[in-house]
Amino acid sequence: QVQLVESGGGLVQAGGSLRLSCAAPLRTFSGLIMGWFRQAPGKERVFVAGITWSGGSTLYGDSVKGRFTISRDNAKNTVNLQMNSLRPEDTAVYYCNFVNFVTREALFGSWGQGTQVTVSS
Repeated sequence: QVQLVESGGGLVQAGGSLRLSCAAPLRTFSGLIMGWFRQAPGKERVFVAGITWSGGSTLYGDSVKGRFTISRDNAKNTVNLQMNSLRPEDTAVYYCNFVNFVTREALFGSWGQGTQVTVSS
């Protein structure tokens, strides 16, 4: 079972910023793409952003393009998500997981506890 630990969520006003962090066994699964997903209340979990092993390529969901930036530090086994210009519709529980870049689906069925992001209007 893959251990994934998300942190950094919180309550922020619209227009504000948050930085999420994910502790993951990146070196154990070297070469794999890592990403973030989110699940809003009553909705399915959806892809938010992904980054290749080298960090040379990134992919974003349409709703977050230009506002969110994903990065990774393989030596520290962390993946980060810098979220700027937050909107109330960004409110969700955010999760990290390894990603299939083509399908934008998670590679592993096990998930961490996630981190709650709440954006007030």
